[in-house]
Amino acid sequence: MSSREGKYEFETVALHGGYSPKKDSQSSRAVPIYQSTSFVFNDAEHAARLFALEEAGNIYTRIGNPTHDVFEKRVAELEGAEAGLVTSSGMSAIHLTAITLAEGGGEIVASKYLYGGTYHLFAETLAKYGIKTNFVDPHDFDAWEEAINEDTKFLYLESPGNPTLDIVDIEKVAKIAHQHGLKLVVDNTFCTPYLSQPIKFGADIVVHSATKYIGGHGSSIGGIILGPADFLLKARTEGYRDIGPAASPFNTWLFIQGLESLALRMDRHSENALKVAKWLEEHPQVEWVRYPGLESHPQHDLAKKQQRAFGGMLCFGIKGGIKAGKELINNVELCSLLANVGDARTLIIHPASTTHEQLSAQEQSEAGITDNLIRLSVGIENIDDIIADLEQAFNKVNS
Repeated sequence: MSSREGKYEFETVALHGGYSPKKDSQSSRAVPIYQSTSFVFNDAEHAARLFALEEAGNIYTRIGNPTHDVFEKRVAELEGAEAGLVTSSGMSAIHLTAITLAEGGGEIVASKYLYGGTYHLFAETLAKYGIKTNFVDPHDFDAWEEAINEDTKFLYLESPGNPTLDIVDIEKVAKIAHQHGLKLVVDNTFCTPYLSQPIKFGADIVVHSATKYIGGHGSSIGGIILGPADFLLKARTEGYRDIGPAASPFNTWLFIQGLESLALRMDRHSENALKVAKWLEEHPQVEWVRYPGLESHPQHDLAKKQQRAFGGMLCFGIKGGIKAGKELINNVELCSLLANVGDARTLIIHPASTTHEQLSAQEQSEAGITDNLIRLSVGIENIDDIIADLEQAFNKVNS
């Protein structure tokens, strides 16, 4: 530990948290990959103690794994949480969180500005199992209050929202949740713990799609839940054990590699995205731009309060609607058209026809998904190359 205030800074924890080579049996400087399904017990009594949860230790990778343990401890320290639980995907992290908090049925109150997969999970899939979701405008704090009833199990939001980039006042929503004895769950994928730590603003549980910025290279699918140790023990020994959304040790090891450069990458993502956003604001073929770093963003001041920087995500409306949007996307060369965000490379997509296609026209409208909306995940390439690629693609629209 550092003698300065008793702890290391973010960049140092991202490299060293949760692991010491002095405690590794082989003194490996890099975190090892424990690519094993199961682990040998010392004797029958040791096995019995592990299964009875009387002693901590490794049993089976579907329940826990030493590589997972390092990643869980490291991200928990970065988020300011007591513990973590790595999962096979971001969606499995959200699903496991929901069924652990809302066991036996009940209701969720959630922001309507959510990733399409999360919206569908809450609106359709969980409803089949007796869990109803009430979607609200996250900026209307009376709406949060009015949606809560005796069956409500927890509150849920994304900040920034995907893809609308709405910034929600976490502190105010957390206060509402706690006044009713409820927990607030925040999806922090777009910010990562480097840009924002929702627990500092009152959130109880944080979820990430580690697939995105934490991994950073578009090579691995995974998720993580951060929160109170007792909640995560319950999630691990019930839903995680029984349903089986365990992560691959190799994927978790890749996420550990991603964490090592997270701070550097997020600074570059934020720098590039702000430059692209300002360039788009002046572009004659763009109707509007939504980026928290722009003063024109309705929650710009809130973003400055809750975030270290403004991240790599932005969206904009192209003149000419869906036809022009598809022409733009079909003509990019450097940017990649695919259903992911948070990659080191710049990514582009039309959400209304892809990531949010499963929502009805009304649901898309309520969630702010317009036909002309283009989502851009700005990478860490040279900024001049990113802008040049977008410019040549704009030049081919309606040509």
